Amino acid sequence: MSRIGKLPVNLPAGVSVELLDGNVVKVKGPLGELSQKVDPDIEVTIEGNEIKFARPTDQPRHRSMHGLYRALVHNMVVGVSEGFTITQEFVGVGYRVEVQGQMVILNLGYSHSIQLLLPKEVKAETPQVRKGENPRLVLKSCDKQLVGQVAAKIRSFREPEPYKGKGIKYAGEQLRRKAGKSASAK
Repeated sequence: MSRIGKLPVNLPAGVSVELLDGNVVKVKGPLGELSQKVDPDIEVTIEGNEIKFARPTDQPRHRSMHGLYRALVHNMVVGVSEGFTITQEFVGVGYRVEVQGQMVILNLGYSHSIQLLLPKEVKAETPQVRKGENPRLVLKSCDKQLVGQVAAKIRSFREPEPYKGKGIKYAGEQLRRKAGKSASAK
């Protein structure tokens, strides 16, 4: 049995779950509403404050989907109750980020600024930084997959390089650094 798939998903207070036709799980909570279509082979049951998943056989296909759909529904429940947050740091001289509504304006050392329109489900903010600190961008959403995809897109504009560490990195991320050339090794 899948170690992830056999665990029930517990529902916190304020979160309601509905099983629609076509094996669609719909989760509503204080932060939003999400839905996920589950493969027809995986059986979904809602018992009180728990959602349970069962698979018909031990085929590799069923085993992999068992844990996958349990994890996706768990992420939906956590998202509509607590939400997901990703913080990014902009490391580099002159690197700046500005948020105007759903538009994020990035200055990353190119000859032009980059403007990115965020999906309506993702909220962005730039907290105040003290002198000498790197600018930060905080992305928040109830959809874990969407906020991760937006963060990866922003990071792709200027990925961290291994010599000086300049670029867009996730807060707390450890970068693998390289030594570089030595001036005169005689």
